[in-house]
Amino acid sequence: MEYEIKGGAFPVVICHLKKGEKMITEKGAMVWMSPCMEMETKGGGLGKMFSKAFSGEHMFQNIYTAKADGIIAFGSSFPGKILPIEISNGHEFILQKKAFLASEIGVELSTHFNKKLGTGLFGGEGFIMQKVSGNGFVFAEVDGELIEYSLGAGEQMIVDTGYVLGFEGSVNLDIQQIKGFKNIALGGEGLFNTVLTGPGKIWLQTMPISAVAGAVAPFIPTGD
Repeated sequence: MEYEIKGGAFPVVICHLKKGEKMITEKGAMVWMSPCMEMETKGGGLGKMFSKAFSGEHMFQNIYTAKADGIIAFGSSFPGKILPIEISNGHEFILQKKAFLASEIGVELSTHFNKKLGTGLFGGEGFIMQKVSGNGFVFAEVDGELIEYSLGAGEQMIVDTGYVLGFEGSVNLDIQQIKGFKNIALGGEGLFNTVLTGPGKIWLQTMPISAVAGAVAPFIPTGD
């Protein structure tokens, strides 16, 4: 499979498939394709579907198979970027649960639960994430611009949870409460931040849709 990413604020990834190659998408992100592409919808088994439903993911996947050489394009649903990630055995990545756009058939997508109690209770978007493993390319949606850091062993970055796009499997995620009553009450930053600890690569996004929704909410008429 070869690919190219085109477009500005609303990018698309155009995948050039040889006969027999397959692509997977969870949420109907296909925007155009050659007539030779054949779609099949699968649920992945009852246990896997229950896990997806609990985590807020889509329960079904669309699998596109090239019956001859052709193209298929997947489009972003929000202004930003598309990040290509090459997955190989023993090198997995964790993504926030709405980041997955599409992948090659050799990539395994599973639910990743952060293990620490504090993360589970207060992590919000960081509690349930997606693990991508296996072999092949996966394409992730980025809200806004993409910022990448490589953390050394024990090196940390403190991030507002919604701004975490993903990180390598070697990176540890935890939740840190903001200190001081005045900071919590008047600072406008909420109660908790996400702490990412290296070693490993982390990806941050500059315009999470949750932040945009919060910014425009006061200007939406309520009908009262």
